[in-house]
Amino acid sequence: MRNSLSLGRGLGRGFALAAFWAASLAAAIDVEPIKVGPRVHYVQGKPGIASSANEGFNSNAGFVVTDEGVVVVDALGTVPLGEALVKAIRRVTDKPIRRVIVTHYHADHFYGLAPLKQAGADVWAHAAGRVYLTEGEGARRLEQRARDLFPWVEPGMQLVGADRWLERDEAFTLGGVRFEIHHLGPAHSPEDVIVVLPGEGVLFSGDILFAGRIPFVDEADSKQWLQRIERLLAMKPVLMVTGHGPVSRDPTRDLALMRDYLLFLREAMGKAVEDLVAFEEAYAKTDWSRFAKVPAFDAANRINAYGTYLLMERELLKR
Repeated sequence: MRNSLSLGRGLGRGFALAAFWAASLAAAIDVEPIKVGPRVHYVQGKPGIASSANEGFNSNAGFVVTDEGVVVVDALGTVPLGEALVKAIRRVTDKPIRRVIVTHYHADHFYGLAPLKQAGADVWAHAAGRVYLTEGEGARRLEQRARDLFPWVEPGMQLVGADRWLERDEAFTLGGVRFEIHHLGPAHSPEDVIVVLPGEGVLFSGDILFAGRIPFVDEADSKQWLQRIERLLAMKPVLMVTGHGPVSRDPTRDLALMRDYLLFLREAMGKAVEDLVAFEEAYAKTDWSRFAKVPAFDAANRINAYGTYLLMERELLKR
């Protein structure tokens, strides 16, 4: 696969091919803009993991309509969904799409970038996301997504990097709206950023918060993730547009559920590691009843537990 950070010669052709792919395979699933503030909208992905059945639409994206143009937060998980997101924005406003802020470089949040670039947006993301694109993980994940999400992800598609890689927290004002970008990684990913609109009372959390469902933890640094949750709680947000699930109108409650789940994973798997209990035995003996009825438990919990078990082994070795 070509270096996805090359945003020069040949990239226009990549966008054209991406646009053709989206046009020839338009998303059948409804991507409906939901208004959560005078200027703020988001689209809500379906519950559960990304699949061919839900066309890869399991994550959220948001957009803010300012007097001078639109700022988008995340781009959904396929090129056809990116095209559907552009159409959803166009149902709300004809103002130019000026910028996309990527909260983190996981497939379900940035594969839809090409149609937004084609519409004229520049892309901002944290510099830690370069690693995903340059050190093999991006190529491995694309191969998996093309297989599992056939035909919605094109094999060998060009992954879109950022026009501006952020090295520190940033802020800008567009059309009378102030945007603050804070790096909170590593948490769910090393490059996690949140986007705060202080004048609108809205915070885009990316995947630091999965509202109303079990998060995807895998081998994320849950110890640091818990620290970032405490930082979000200290910010006392009023409304949070999350990476997955419905908008959180009670962020304190939803963040507390995330915190409790991560703490439970670490306690259960950490004890198993210290007692030299094999993962399969530890998983079978753990009482998961507190979380078993939370949406996405069946799809995500075992993966989360295994990733946490491996993390706790590494943490034990460092003591």
